[in-house]
Amino acid sequence: MDSTTLLARITAYASRPDPYPLYAELREAGPVVQQTDGSYLIGTYHQIAALLHDPRMSADPRTRGEVTRKPPFLRLDDPEHHRLRTLATRPFGPPHSPGRVDGMRDEIDRIAEELLEPFEVGRQVDIVDDFAYPLPVTVICRLLGVPREDEPLFRAWSDVLVAAADVRPDDESAETDKAGDQARMEMGGYLLNLAEQRRGEPGDDLLSAFVNEADPALRLTQEELAETAVLLLIAGHETTVNLITNGTLTLLRQPEHLDRLRREPELLPRAVEELLRYEPPVHMRERIPHADMDVAGIPVPQGASVILALASGNRDPQRFRDPDRFDPARPDNQHLGFGSGIHICYGGPLARVEAYAALGALLPHLGTASLVQDPPPYRQNAMLRGPRHLPIHL
Repeated sequence: MDSTTLLARITAYASRPDPYPLYAELREAGPVVQQTDGSYLIGTYHQIAALLHDPRMSADPRTRGEVTRKPPFLRLDDPEHHRLRTLATRPFGPPHSPGRVDGMRDEIDRIAEELLEPFEVGRQVDIVDDFAYPLPVTVICRLLGVPREDEPLFRAWSDVLVAAADVRPDDESAETDKAGDQARMEMGGYLLNLAEQRRGEPGDDLLSAFVNEADPALRLTQEELAETAVLLLIAGHETTVNLITNGTLTLLRQPEHLDRLRREPELLPRAVEELLRYEPPVHMRERIPHADMDVAGIPVPQGASVILALASGNRDPQRFRDPDRFDPARPDNQHLGFGSGIHICYGGPLARVEAYAALGALLPHLGTASLVQDPPPYRQNAMLRGPRHLPIHL
């Protein structure tokens, strides 16, 4: 088929259950494939990894002249990206808060066990609604200092923002982008209000840490605080939902590996890394050249949209042996599940802890479980790919 329509075919909802044959077609078509909408699609592991580390590539949409408010640090370039990411990391991880994530392990284990209490033999449950979604939402609410009872409010904003961030093969996105801007403004205002309530009366949460920073040089501005808090709240649960759900689906489809993990739970950390390669929660990232450049011998103009198909790179046979096989003990597994380079996933350490806790607690319940529907219904989003529901019979 026509390789210039690959992005349109990959992002079409009909491809959501299994985009991997299209990724194979992409890799065969070449390291760089221009699309009918003018974007450039990259699907090979080594080319993706090189571009994620290439300073000529920008993450900032303003690089192509878009008039927009200042993006969160996920979509900024150094040195501004480095400054904001460093400030956001101070209360979250090393070197200033090295025990934050490890200190949450027991609480995450407890949350997982509580969510699984109703999982009785003979029942039908939805892994997404009953487990994979409420677990990371509860954790990120606790971490940020957001009331858990406000979940319906920020879920609506999150759904709109995630839709606006999706990779689309055309420019019919004005209404989606407008709705995303409105949701970002409302959610940012909500989180700023929560932060202000903690000023002078801090709790043990990130919003308190941000708003009560004593050093003026280390304080986020109001706009930066709003953008950072919105990013952390959304990214802090959306990708982990997919990781847990895709992992459960993979294990139920391959009972021999499920049985092995039940017998050898010490393999779970390596199995989570393999799930991040085999069924990653994030499938694509966009980059924009600062100037005209050659990519694998193909000229790519300044301001062009370059789509890095991370999930395709994770299945590249030039990098991974037998890449379409799930191997929970796979060695040398330097996947792209959390990206790479300066924008590697900020919350990766927390997502790993949550996945270990979730799948470890779930394994004893899956021995005789069966899928009610395969393939399950998927979310609309092509970039954050995962089932919308995963009904199973225990």
